[in-house]
Amino acid sequence: MTERLPRPTPAPEDDGDRLPPVRFAYDRHTWKEIAHLLANLPVALLGFIYVVTVLFTGFWLTVTVIGFPLLAAGLTGARLLGRMERARARKLLGVRVDEPSPLPGRGTGFFPRLWMRLKDPVGWRTVLYDFIRLPWGILTFVITLTSLFVLWPVLPFIARGLTNADRAMVRGLLSPSDELERRIAELESDRGVVVDTANADLRRIERDLHDGAQARLVNLAMGLGLAKEKLLEDPDTAAEMVAEAHGEVKLALQELRDLARGIHPAVLTDRGLDAALSAVSSRCTVPVKVTVDLDSRPAAAIEGIAYFTVSELLQNVSKHSGARTASVEVWRSTERLLIQVEDDGRGGARLDGGTGMQGLADRLDAVDGLFVIDSPQGGPTTVTAELPWRDRAPGEGVPGKAAPAKG
Repeated sequence: MTERLPRPTPAPEDDGDRLPPVRFAYDRHTWKEIAHLLANLPVALLGFIYVVTVLFTGFWLTVTVIGFPLLAAGLTGARLLGRMERARARKLLGVRVDEPSPLPGRGTGFFPRLWMRLKDPVGWRTVLYDFIRLPWGILTFVITLTSLFVLWPVLPFIARGLTNADRAMVRGLLSPSDELERRIAELESDRGVVVDTANADLRRIERDLHDGAQARLVNLAMGLGLAKEKLLEDPDTAAEMVAEAHGEVKLALQELRDLARGIHPAVLTDRGLDAALSAVSSRCTVPVKVTVDLDSRPAAAIEGIAYFTVSELLQNVSKHSGARTASVEVWRSTERLLIQVEDDGRGGARLDGGTGMQGLADRLDAVDGLFVIDSPQGGPTTVTAELPWRDRAPGEGVPGKAAPAKG
């Protein structure tokens, strides 16, 4: 007796840019296109009236005080109209257009914000879109309405041709400014990551100082004060207290050295990545082979990020990988600094695994870097980091030397 296999469930249709081929029968996509064409006239009329009334009034009033603020407000409103049109095209035409990055509204004065809105390319392209749409809206409305009664057998082909023109207008005039807009959005996000990371580092340093070296120095001062009081009465006890204070001084110095190493190790400043990575690898719980192939040293900021990236990855190798061996390779490829850390551990490392990988990825992304993890279950794990190469300025990061003054 043969068992009937369950009938596969068809995948849901996608309203994206991949549209089904046009045909004589009316389907869901065709009716959406017809609805879009019929709505073109009222929507275009609304946009045209807005442009003529608000923006042209603002143009005429630029000779007065209120003209420029009115024009800036009109361009801001045009952005809202553009958002509505992108939503309509997405719903009815299946056009996926990214939203432009918002204009910054805080942290700037009135006149910088005003100037930013007056030169907003997104607002001006939306104005042009709304201005040229009225004749097109009338044309598509008349053709579509007439075809519904006269040319209905071929209306799907007519609708597809007219809506393809609509799709081209939306993509051409209502899309973000391509790479520039996306780059602005990325930089705004990266700036927030840098600020958050710097605040977290400052809080960590403050906490380490307060809980470690500061508390130990306070105890040291109290101990020396008591020893001073007993110096004449009980010299032997005073000598013991001074000896204890000497031990406290050594521990405080060691904690300060560890803290300084966490901020920026001296060996990195003095001798570069090769020596610094060899030092950090010696503290790893598994043998690490370090290979650094650099003809020159990168800028101090890039060098520091590379060092702390390798340091964090080797800590993960020690704590989470269960590896027997690991390797670190650093080299330069044209204008990029590449880092590869590999171990033969159990694998399974992920950005969201709670091992600080996401923080490393955010920190590299903030300086236009890349962070890639290849860690299948069972291992091995290979982490590749990529940083932009910037040449070191003369005297940068060298003790006792300063970069030459400009001007």
